[in-house]
Amino acid sequence: MRKPNLAVLGATGVVGREILNIIDELKIDFNTIKFLSSAKSAGSEIEFQGKKYIVEEAKPESFDGVNIVLASAGGSTSQKFAPEIVKRGGVLIDNSSAFRMEENVPLVIAYVNDEDLRKHEGIIANPNCSTSQLMLVLKPLHEKFGIKRLIVSTYQAVSGAGLAAIKELRADTEANLKGEKFENVCFKKPISFNVIPQIDVFCDNGYTKEEMKVANETKKILHLPENTPISCTAARVPVFNGHSEAVDIEFEKEVTPDVVREILKNSFGVEVIDNPANFEYPTTRDASGKDPVYVGRIRKNLAFTNGISLWCVADNLRIGAALNTVRLCQKVIEMDLF
Repeated sequence: MRKPNLAVLGATGVVGREILNIIDELKIDFNTIKFLSSAKSAGSEIEFQGKKYIVEEAKPESFDGVNIVLASAGGSTSQKFAPEIVKRGGVLIDNSSAFRMEENVPLVIAYVNDEDLRKHEGIIANPNCSTSQLMLVLKPLHEKFGIKRLIVSTYQAVSGAGLAAIKELRADTEANLKGEKFENVCFKKPISFNVIPQIDVFCDNGYTKEEMKVANETKKILHLPENTPISCTAARVPVFNGHSEAVDIEFEKEVTPDVVREILKNSFGVEVIDNPANFEYPTTRDASGKDPVYVGRIRKNLAFTNGISLWCVADNLRIGAALNTVRLCQKVIEMDLF
């Protein structure tokens, strides 16, 4: 198996640092690795696998000789450098929303739709964090029963909005407890002791971009018909890390909670915690720092025919971002697609 030359673009950010941890955890075999950032962070030092590296400012020539770029630096940065990476023969695995819905760009969750990787033309998109955890749950159920209709409500941690948002939750909470005034910057409303029913900007249809990402990306990843009814409501909650989702699914075929539990217990990347009588169900604290998507509260949906309702929780910085990015890198190497 060939060993690639790697570059991490956005290496000093929250997700970028998590990417480094997971490259090490998954023992990704590479020839060389370099760490790239904006001019602001360039020159800082990163220690990785016992060696010290100087972070370089990302420039077009930075990608000379690089086979795979793992990027989490924002959409505008990805759009700027993608042509340079592809022109030099590299493969960009991008964590931003810049290319997700491009027709010629595969949108992939590792172990869900790996074969789509073969269609790449130099760019592979990593789905939105809330979509990512959902796909590992829905894929095995869709294969067995066929998804007819889907309603999702997300309760998303502030870490999904970056380091500044994490700091704002902490500072806002401290100010609130002291009875002091606090001016929120990252969010449209105060985040401490609050739930904000908006993530990203509103679209003409009244949904936010975040909510439409869940609908559109789910259809693309699972190859669902375009007219499959999917609705999402996304809210920001005062949790540092870990996204939660309440999921209501109507299937084409008859389904029972017991069968769903059995399927998910035997599915990759999913762990079932479902014994409500003993208060056993997953929470964000169970998921933080861990790889699986945790599922519980599996029950018959009372509003749908052939319906199931469930609750799923995952570490959004891992499966929702860094973990899937590195898993995609691993798949590209295994499938010799660079």
